[in-house]
Amino acid sequence: MTTERTDQAVAAAAAAGRELGLRVTDPTVLYDVFSVVVHLKPSPVVARVPKVLPASLLEPAAAGARQQRELELAQWVSDRDQLVVRPSPLVPLRSVQRDGLSMSFWEYVEHDRSAEPDYVQGLVRAAELHQLLEDYPGDLPWLAPVTNVVPEGLEQLSADTRLFSAADVDRVRREWDAVAPVLTTREGWERAFPDSHVQPLHGDAPYYNIIPTADGVLWSDFEDCCFGPLEWDLASVGPEFSKVYNDAAAELGRPQLDEKAVAAMDLARAFQLIVCLPLLPQMPDGMAETLEPFVEAWRAMPFGNGLV
Repeated sequence: MTTERTDQAVAAAAAAGRELGLRVTDPTVLYDVFSVVVHLKPSPVVARVPKVLPASLLEPAAAGARQQRELELAQWVSDRDQLVVRPSPLVPLRSVQRDGLSMSFWEYVEHDRSAEPDYVQGLVRAAELHQLLEDYPGDLPWLAPVTNVVPEGLEQLSADTRLFSAADVDRVRREWDAVAPVLTTREGWERAFPDSHVQPLHGDAPYYNIIPTADGVLWSDFEDCCFGPLEWDLASVGPEFSKVYNDAAAELGRPQLDEKAVAAMDLARAFQLIVCLPLLPQMPDGMAETLEPFVEAWRAMPFGNGLV
């Protein structure tokens, strides 16, 4: 079932693709949650159109800058012959604005639907990706998935927010005020966690954002690429999977995760997910059930989860 939101994104992506010289006769939605992802059939190109984000990130200038960072980083990874979903070589390497929406264009890859998700292998590959990204020369914002989203998102929370209460709203706002000096700047972070390694990051659970294909497993979805602590890319994985990552990192001679920094990033991930709650009416059915365990896990954390 489509929605007006989806139809608008599909129409804009198809029109933008045609303007770029692509043949588009049967645009087909592949995914529709935070972004509408459209295969511009018969061209081997996929358009990704963000639709469910805090309002400031959907403004064309902000959305375009975010997409441009992603395109440039993914192209850099691809240029090093790494397995990654590439920006489409059939269009210029830039974000595109159409009908008030901003979008990026990617090479279509055929998923291997028979492959089971392998998060252990994903964690090993995350260590490999971090080794590669260490040398990325591009300019990236500090911990953008938190600093660019949480303050605005907290303003939208209310006692009427699904899965939340007035007491929850009060706690999360007080908690953010207490820990923001540590999370929102590199200087604040490094004062609090001098043993945490900071560098360019994927930004959104790289062990999860991998696509199995006939040619191998590809890294994907660098939308939240940023500069920050390694622990952000491993937020909420738990001790067992943290050990998998650490073992893989040790094999590469890479830094280990700092346990206290992991707890801090678990709280930061909770903030990021909590501020999605006011956006639930815009999301497909079932997302509330997906987010509820994260809300419950946050409630079970001590205030500040060790940061204060």
